[in-house]
Amino acid sequence: MESKSKKFQFLRDDLIAADDVARLVESHASCEGVNPHCWPGLTFYRFSDKIPLHWDAVNSLSYCLVVQGAKRVLIGGEEHTYDPMNYLVLERRSRFEVEILEASRVRPFLSFVLQIDPAIVTDVISTIHRPMALYQDPDTVIQSNAHVAPLDSHIVGATYRFLSSIDSDADRAVLAPMYLREIVYRLLQSECRHRLIAGSSANASRNPISGSIEYMKEHLGGSITVADVAEAVHMSESAFAHLFKQATGISPYQFLKQMRLERARDLLLDEEYSVSEAAFDVGYTSLSHFISEFKRYFGETPRSYIMRLRDVETFNLRAN
Repeated sequence: MESKSKKFQFLRDDLIAADDVARLVESHASCEGVNPHCWPGLTFYRFSDKIPLHWDAVNSLSYCLVVQGAKRVLIGGEEHTYDPMNYLVLERRSRFEVEILEASRVRPFLSFVLQIDPAIVTDVISTIHRPMALYQDPDTVIQSNAHVAPLDSHIVGATYRFLSSIDSDADRAVLAPMYLREIVYRLLQSECRHRLIAGSSANASRNPISGSIEYMKEHLGGSITVADVAEAVHMSESAFAHLFKQATGISPYQFLKQMRLERARDLLLDEEYSVSEAAFDVGYTSLSHFISEFKRYFGETPRSYIMRLRDVETFNLRAN
């Protein structure tokens, strides 16, 4: 009886956001069965009757959420059941069996599947300056391509913001990529982070965006152009630039510049690197140009930035 009365809700403060997500999913799943969306890899589902076991598939790392009803997935010899209190992450391109356990005309089964470009996972980790190894527990053995985890208010909020931004052309272009990155960031804080990392790593070798980011990292100190990066992943420069911006929200040139400046900042925090040495190490041939770019990105000159941070560290040490 309890399972039939489950609602998409958490603590009292989270009820509005959770109910809003459910309403958004219901509005997009207006037709019985499969409801594709114009956002790549996003599909909504509505079923008014229970559906017996049948084969299904996803083409990439996927975040799956049920807002009404319940679903069972069989993959790799393991069973995973999830409902409005939990979500499912599928690690990589997978074929599996699925069964709709709870559905009726009065309370139809409602859900969505959002496929996530593995390059976004790599980029989010890079942006928050944490090595991928820090997200991986060496004692954790991943035996399945899928994992069910409990929802929390952070994931619900990020999901609501993303779903609210996908119908307007302007919002979809500007806001949706940011909210998708927020979903990835929140999932990386959850127990499903191992699946995201594994899915990202498994797809990196055949994904042009992931491959391009790795190429940039390897050649950060050299004189590389967007054309060089596009050639490295076997794409034309225009097609690569369009795909890269669609996946990450910024141009390849901006991404490369940010990587260089953030790497330079990390080097400057090491007292053995001078400003000129850090600039040269990340590919800048002009010191004045580096200082100008650094100030534009971080809001102050390299020397001022580092002195301020070192003063803060000294103050904290004294305070302790």
